[in-house]
Amino acid sequence: MNQLLWILLSLLLSSTALAQAYDIVVEGGRVIDPETSLDAIRNVGIQADRIAAISEFPLDGKLVINAKGKVVSPGFIDLHAHGQALGDMRMQVMQGVTTVLELESGVLPIGQWYSLLEQQQTPINYGAASAWTFARIAAFTNTDPSPTPAYFQDAQKLDEWRFDIASPEQFDRILELVEQGLDEGGLGIGINSGYAPGYGQKEYFALANLAAERGVATYTHTRYISNTEPRSSFEAIKELIGNSAITGAHMHLCHVNSGSLRDIHAILDMIEEAQAHGIKVTVEAYPYGAGNGVVGAAIFTTPDDWRERIDSDAHSFQLGADRLTEDEFADLQANAPGTFVTWHYLDETVPEDLALIDASVTHPAVSIASDSVFWAQFTDDGGVTFYTGDEWPLPDDVFSHPRSAGTFAKVLRSYVRERGLMSLSEAIRKMSLMPAQTLEDFVPQMRSKGRIQVGMDADIVVFDPTTVADQSTYENANQPATGVQTVLVNGEFVVRKSKLILDANAGRPIRREVR
Repeated sequence: MNQLLWILLSLLLSSTALAQAYDIVVEGGRVIDPETSLDAIRNVGIQADRIAAISEFPLDGKLVINAKGKVVSPGFIDLHAHGQALGDMRMQVMQGVTTVLELESGVLPIGQWYSLLEQQQTPINYGAASAWTFARIAAFTNTDPSPTPAYFQDAQKLDEWRFDIASPEQFDRILELVEQGLDEGGLGIGINSGYAPGYGQKEYFALANLAAERGVATYTHTRYISNTEPRSSFEAIKELIGNSAITGAHMHLCHVNSGSLRDIHAILDMIEEAQAHGIKVTVEAYPYGAGNGVVGAAIFTTPDDWRERIDSDAHSFQLGADRLTEDEFADLQANAPGTFVTWHYLDETVPEDLALIDASVTHPAVSIASDSVFWAQFTDDGGVTFYTGDEWPLPDDVFSHPRSAGTFAKVLRSYVRERGLMSLSEAIRKMSLMPAQTLEDFVPQMRSKGRIQVGMDADIVVFDPTTVADQSTYENANQPATGVQTVLVNGEFVVRKSKLILDANAGRPIRREVR
């Protein structure tokens, strides 16, 4: 009798829960949660900023999203997003990205950067690491860092901070500034060492030790990118793994695809071996055969045989829609070395080159991150400036790398639907759960992201798996992705019926505790 009463009470409580009117119900979609392996038709109830119910049975909602025939996924998390202006975020959310983090480069001062972002319209979540390059520039130029791209760009005209060993005083100031960024809530240490490869050995080791002591990760663009030894990609990535092994630091390797060039298989084998030995190394990649960086970067100027080492010439570089001539390339390096250019290092139309890109993107230990760069415009005098306005669609004359608008949609289109190189659930894991897990040990907010589970943040994307696609190209990057029906960020609409909500301001700072 008592058992019967208990069953009746349970049924009553269940029916009461199901009868609750949720703020939003996502109804009848294929819900994929990579952590629990859920892949089934479900209804998702959202209350305020959290997922409150996942049910096979109907849920009552004040607002109902018809997701029949669609996939319901955790919002995508981009660990490598340089563009943090409103236009950058809008292009990202149109492909289902709900969190963008500036980790590889980072910024300084961290506190000032977060204050600036809080004053800006932010449709999606954002955050940044403490920037080693900014600290190095400040120490070598006796300036205070500024949390803007211009601070980094302007420093490309100077050689000392890029190629010289720090004096004891400079060394101490670099570490002091980096640690101050951690104290202000930075998400780890951004080590953009490819832009300042002359730092020696002790400085990088000290940064790894600092990360281990503070329980955070480093995010490294390795100091060398080259097919040729010495000063090879293999050597630089082995340096990262060695520092992680000795110090115990969690060290994240940025864009293993472009960082490895044609040596990707040997490098992935080395990473696998390191992980098998318990070394805390995590890895990311993006699905393109071209990178982007400042034209005066060390990799494009030194050593003297740099062209042979990376198999590139002036025509490998693109500004706007056009490839550069030798004269244009030389002029930019001499007069505007901080100009961001697209660098074509592999040709995706060549099967052997595409296979190298695929090796990194499909590897089970590699997450997806875009390395998105700023949207830019030519000025009347032929210069280049970043777009920071609020027009939507973006102005016709802006340009960027196609990865800034298409990385995640390209994975779903090319790697899942068209070529079948990975399952849909695996792609979603690489774009949501894996990035969250990369950070969650030291960024508590990330423990509730990258998942479709009760109690998790309502960062959700609903997309059509038969039509989702990147539209952005090298010739015209200014084309938003298509096929995304709905994006919720912290329970608020940012994309609805495939249209951007222009006044959406749902993003929140992702930040460690401030000391």
